[in-house]
Amino acid sequence: MRKEKYVYNQQTLQFEKLRLTLREKIFRFAGICCSIIFVSVGVFSLGYKYFPTPLEKALDRELTEMEYHYSNLSSDFQDIAADVERLQQKDKDVHRMIFGMEPIDDAIWNGGIGGSKRYNHLEDFEKTGEMITESLSNVEKLKRKISIQSNSLDSLFILAKSKEERLASIPSIKPIQENKLTRKVKHLSGYGIRLHPVHKVKKFHKGIDFTAPKGTAIQSTGNGKVIRVEKRRSGYGTNVIIDHGYGFTSLYAHMKTVNVKKGQRVSKGQKIGTVGSTGTSTAPHLHYEVRINGKAVNPIDYCLDGLSPEEYKELIEKATVENQSFD
Repeated sequence: MRKEKYVYNQQTLQFEKLRLTLREKIFRFAGICCSIIFVSVGVFSLGYKYFPTPLEKALDRELTEMEYHYSNLSSDFQDIAADVERLQQKDKDVHRMIFGMEPIDDAIWNGGIGGSKRYNHLEDFEKTGEMITESLSNVEKLKRKISIQSNSLDSLFILAKSKEERLASIPSIKPIQENKLTRKVKHLSGYGIRLHPVHKVKKFHKGIDFTAPKGTAIQSTGNGKVIRVEKRRSGYGTNVIIDHGYGFTSLYAHMKTVNVKKGQRVSKGQKIGTVGSTGTSTAPHLHYEVRINGKAVNPIDYCLDGLSPEEYKELIEKATVENQSFD
């Protein structure tokens, strides 16, 4: 049973029941509701702050764990970025020192990714927006540098392949293995003015004479294509010319036998024939020439195999001695 309230009416000098108007009832109800809401909010805030729920505790632990791993990832990212920079420096050295080319331009390497407003939507995250924006920007820059470096390495591979083919083609070994020679290479008859063995007059000798027994194997001094196989009664006698590309050709004269045909591709070190004494020759030997764009050059500069710098220097000195040639 609801408890009734009475108030004293001074006009009637009597106690009368308290009767509230509708407006007073509404205000009183509103006040009670506001009080309840205020107290509830206060209690919830205190509970949220000092008494987190199991879910909130789990989320807090997860956030702490994420912050720890993010710190480690940031450190690893910096290490990877430093490695990429070191790789780029090595790329510079390879371009300059080995291929003689200009390395990647610094302006291209350190250029921006464009679109400074691309991360504007992250500004709404007050606490993490700046961190996420910086991380994404750094990742984009690193991805761009890795892409540039990848393209550079592709170009280096192509250059290296071309360089490898060039090195394999240019004459660079002796046409006869040194252990097969009758006399040491140091005593060979070299390029320059020499006394002709038949005519007994000094003539310009365009190649080097390697003395070796008849039948000794003759090898191609570089990759190339046979462009001439000729048999003559005088002069070079039986001879072969190989085109190595890049303006280089090599000639092998006074051969006994020939193991290749015109148009055939040969590789460095491949047997192309044997030593003889055909043509204008006084003893078994191989007359060897190297030509660049059709002009004879000193073959000694292209006999690099198995020689130390000191031996090579001595070889050049011996080859310049003015003696008698064998053809």
